[in-house]
Formats: sequence, C-alpha cells, structure tokens
Amino acid sequence: MCSGRVDPEFVFKALLNGEDGVFIGGCRLNECNYVTHGNYHALNVALLCKRIMEHIGLNPERLNIQFMSAGDGILFAEHMNDFGKTVKSLGPIGISEGINTDVLKSRIEEIIRLIPYIKIAKREKLGSRLTNKADYDGFFTREEIDSLLRDVPSYYIDPDKCQACMTCFRRCPAEAIDGGKNRIHVIDQDKCIKCGTCLEVCPPKFGAVTRIVGGPVPPPVPEDKRMITRKGKKEENA
Repeated sequence: MCSGRVDPEFVFKALLNGEDGVFIGGCRLNECNYVTHGNYHALNVALLCKRIMEHIGLNPERLNIQFMSAGDGILFAEHMNDFGKTVKSLGPIGISEGINTDVLKSRIEEIIRLIPYIKIAKREKLGSRLTNKADYDGFFTREEIDSLLRDVPSYYIDPDKCQACMTCFRRCPAEAIDGGKNRIHVIDQDKCIKCGTCLEVCPPKFGAVTRIVGGPVPPPVPEDKRMITRKGKKEENA
C-alpha cells in the first residue's frame, strides 16, 4: 500500500486497540513513483498525529515514520529494532503515561470521531512538501493543535428557517441528519463529524444552518413540532 494512503484514523485505531506503538514505512522522499508523492502526505500525517498524541497525554515517540527503498532490508531491520527498543522502554500504552484505561479509550475515540474535521481544517498543511528536517518539529505546534481541538465547531439547524428541502439530509456524509419531506431537519450531535457539509450546501435563501463554537447547541425541536404546514395556492389567494 502506498504510504500516501495512510490516514490518521489508522494510527488512532491501532492505539485504541491497545498497540503500544505504530510504525509507518514509506518510499524515500522524492523517489515516489506517483506524481502525487504520497510519502510527503504520510510524513505530514505522522507529524500531525504526534501532536495530537501529545494533546491527549500520549508519548509521541510511540509513533515512528521512516523512508527507505524496497531493497533496504538491513536498514528496515535496524529501524524496526530501534523502534522496538523505544516502545519497550516506554512500556504499555497509557499505563506508562499515568492515564486510566477507560479515560484513554474515551480520548482516542473522541479523536477518531473528529478526524474528518481535523483533516478538513488542516488539509492545506497535509498537502505540503517538507524538504527540510529542521521544519518537522514546528510544522504543527502544540498551541495550534490545542486550539484546533478546543474550538471544535458544532452545527445546528434553525427550526424557524428550515424548509425541509432535504439538501443537507442527502449530502451529510455521516447520515447525522434526521429529516424527511415537510419535516424540520435535526442534526444528531453524537453522529455529527463536524465536516461542515450541511452549512456549505444549505441554500443561501434559507440560511438555516448555524456554526457554533464555544457555546452549547440549542436543544432539538420537539418531535411533535417538526411538521411544516405549507399553504396551498387557493389558501394564499383567499
């Protein structure tokens, strides 16, 4: 598999499953067979994941990325031996960091849920090509990631503006919107992946979707108040 296909979700699902470390191997930088040079993307993903791991209290040394060719068998063995020693010295995940197992699980699950939002928010950086190793450490800063995960947006459909056009209902990639013909749409906040698709596709003439940061989401409209009664032409002309 091309390292360009490495997704942050792969890393955090491995950690969620109790793996003490994750190793990513890719082709040498600037030697990719594809014009996309996916190994630069893999590098950026690894740097991002390391900062997120720090944010949730995990040692970032539990994640390692190295670049080599298919013929570098000895080099690969050396990298794996070194990484194995590092992981062994770090000890069991969570326990060594002083994090309760259930707390760690909850933190990682929340990160996995937010990955679509994180990838959208950082897509420009994830598409960059870092050519200088000196830039690696400061590419994603602690303050940047703290802010990113502190100011996570929520989306809310204003029942007074929703016209049940079903545009957001059809376009939501997480199927987090409960809607239907002549029914005010409601976002299931537990399913919402914070991608903002609903805000982007809501027709401007309605403007029913609101982005909320740093505040509570209003409660959903009661089920018995969700039906939209539309006036017929005869009634309008009466």
